[in-house]
Amino acid sequence: MTYRLLDSGSGRKLEEFGPVVVDRPSPYAIWEEQNRSLWKSADLYFTREGGWRGSKDSWKFCTQDLTFTLSPNDFGHIGLFPEHLSLWEACYASRGARILNLFGYTGALSVHLARKGASVTHVDASKPALIRAKENAEQNGITQIRWILEDALKFVKKEERRGRKYEGIILDPPTFGRGAKGEVFQIEQHLFSLLRACSNLLSPDASFLFVSCHTPGFTQLLLQQILRQIGRDPLWTKELVLGEAPGNQISSGIAAFWTNRI
Repeated sequence: MTYRLLDSGSGRKLEEFGPVVVDRPSPYAIWEEQNRSLWKSADLYFTREGGWRGSKDSWKFCTQDLTFTLSPNDFGHIGLFPEHLSLWEACYASRGARILNLFGYTGALSVHLARKGASVTHVDASKPALIRAKENAEQNGITQIRWILEDALKFVKKEERRGRKYEGIILDPPTFGRGAKGEVFQIEQHLFSLLRACSNLLSPDASFLFVSCHTPGFTQLLLQQILRQIGRDPLWTKELVLGEAPGNQISSGIAAFWTNRI
């Protein structure tokens, strides 16, 4: 089982997650669909006004020898961001390396890194997401992840005061979110201070800092400028892309990556 972007257009994207085909919004797909007949195969259909329609409550999805449980939520997500899959290997972690995954969601990257022997701290402010992340770890035989239900910025500042250090940090912040105790996160207001605090948590021999976001209007230049101002000149910044075939690709955000492994 694997992921495929089947088609996109008219403000929507048609995706195949293993045995399930999902039809949901994409603000970047302003062109016309290439194959309208494909869209009839959708098992799940989502609109922001009406929510989900379809018969799939949850299903198993396998990728890179790992198995995850996917299921639709109220925000149009299903428990995995496929645009990250091709970037997993960039987040290198040697055995025993301390890795911090902020806004860790349902734990796909945490599980991947823990399987490689990293000591992962997974932070998310959503209790349902954290429960699913633990389930994903358990069904892959992973037991060494440290689970934290807390606001990301609040947790990072605590770790600064504790003098904790990490060899790698991952964050995929939302445009807007609320912490476990109602703390407000707004990416325009808080991203710079969060990344500066994350930089302070990196150990002298840290391997990487990876940040991605899906906020319309945010650019690669913006991430470059932030990382350079906090002293972490990125190795690369790039547009996150769904789909592999030319003519059947769609933007899904941006990412930046700093490393000292050069």
